[in-house]
Amino acid sequence: MKKSRTSRTLKIIPLGGLEQIGMNITAFEFEDSIVVVDCGLAFPGDDMLGIDLVIPDVTYLKENIDRVKGFVITHGHEDHIGALPYILKELPVPVYGTRLTIAIIENKLSEHVLSGEPQLNVVGYGDVVNFDDISVEFIRTNHSVSDASALAISCAVGTVIHTGDFKVDFTPVYGETIDLQRLGELGKKGVLALLCDSTNALKPGLTMSEKTVGKTFDNIFAENTNHRIIVATFASNVDRVQQIINSAAKYHRKVAIEGRSMVNIVTTATELGYITVPEGLMISLEEIRNYPEEQIVLIMTGSQGEPMAALSRIAASNHRKVSIQPGDVVIISSTPIPGNEKNVSRLINDLSQLGAHVIFQDTHVSGHACQEEIKLIYSLVKPKYAVPVHGEYRHRIAQKELAVSLGMPKENIMILRSGDVLEMNRRKMAVTGTVPARGIMVDGLGVGDVGNVVLKERQYLSENGIVIVTFGYSSSEHLIVSAPEMITRGFVFAKESEDLLENAKAVIAETLERYSDDPNFEIGRVKNEVRNNLSEYFWKTIKRRPMILTTGIDI
Repeated sequence: MKKSRTSRTLKIIPLGGLEQIGMNITAFEFEDSIVVVDCGLAFPGDDMLGIDLVIPDVTYLKENIDRVKGFVITHGHEDHIGALPYILKELPVPVYGTRLTIAIIENKLSEHVLSGEPQLNVVGYGDVVNFDDISVEFIRTNHSVSDASALAISCAVGTVIHTGDFKVDFTPVYGETIDLQRLGELGKKGVLALLCDSTNALKPGLTMSEKTVGKTFDNIFAENTNHRIIVATFASNVDRVQQIINSAAKYHRKVAIEGRSMVNIVTTATELGYITVPEGLMISLEEIRNYPEEQIVLIMTGSQGEPMAALSRIAASNHRKVSIQPGDVVIISSTPIPGNEKNVSRLINDLSQLGAHVIFQDTHVSGHACQEEIKLIYSLVKPKYAVPVHGEYRHRIAQKELAVSLGMPKENIMILRSGDVLEMNRRKMAVTGTVPARGIMVDGLGVGDVGNVVLKERQYLSENGIVIVTFGYSSSEHLIVSAPEMITRGFVFAKESEDLLENAKAVIAETLERYSDDPNFEIGRVKNEVRNNLSEYFWKTIKRRPMILTTGIDI
């Protein structure tokens, strides 16, 4: 029996992006079609020792792969595209995005081995992509990377607008301002739900235009004509790079790019026309020695204090080609991502100790909408329902309060958790279930092979160290046949703890002696008792409990 138009529901399933800044991915499901918006990664927290990055759990999508029609991408930031190289290996479906977004994705995928050729499709603003039961229209917005899009996701029960990351910039560096007219047209036709960026929902007023940073750069360049200038920013912020290049050209400086991701994205953006570089302005890093330092500008990665990024290596004095000279002016053109504050503070201190003048205030504007811009979108779109996205819980609650202040009923605003299955039609909206949505940790080439147990062990090792005990035994004769050996790492400094370690060996030897020539000799029981006795000794003596590994070798 065919379902009535009003009984059918649209499912919205966020698989990430609702508990933190990052790992944005949301599935939209209607009838036999699933369309996925974005596929981002998150950077590891301080408690994720050794983890490189975190990607979303797409178990639900893999279980329904025959219905997954493709990924639609709002823009080219890591928290929206960074997981694609890993997820496309499991879900080889088409990817749709604007020109620069697809070019950045293509660069990223070239560094990974995929089983087949990725299906990357470039769309323009105003284009509509049809996915059987769902269609998606790309709408121009402004953000800190060019070619950002909002999405109008339509099916038989209505249209949902997903803003992506956005702000309202009336004087963008590249391209045109956000298409408020189209958003208003959709609002007049009737919008079922709005999924709006919440990142700056706690900040009153309007977000400043990207062009204001260009004026700040001009002032800094004018005040430091006798010093080399180094600027660190996000590689994907091509508008910021363009303004640095503009200031360098104005003050007759040469520009060199450093950092793999920065080189890749600037090269791509220049080839596509998103960055314009005057002829002869750009030089290689090797060529900077051919010019006086006051004629040089270096643009590089590392504004977040990432340990392996270019600026961090320079601050640690282990960069092969660039070192800080007293008087260098270093501009950090970004604000710390939540959780990175300590890394950025350490970076600034390290650079300052080397003699650099570090400038980090008023050198960045956000790419996210503040309260008045969020209110503007709500007023234009006039959604029946609201689902705040992209932010921590406090950010999304702040957006809910904004929506309520505009007259939206509280019961029409849903604060979701990753994994919630939200179903809606014109008559009702409710969470009807959950799907797996945990973060999958990536450690080197291992994806998902490090879980909470391993992390707890790493945490324990980092706090307590390890003691390894080795001894030889004869299983046939039920004898301990060699004296125990003990190795410690990260526990105590051996040269200053000789008495402690000698007494520990005596505890081991005494334990082993009790089992020598025992007809009930069982190696597992012996190792456990050695570990327990040694642990008890260390706790009584110095109130520490290192991880203890015991190994018996059958000789």
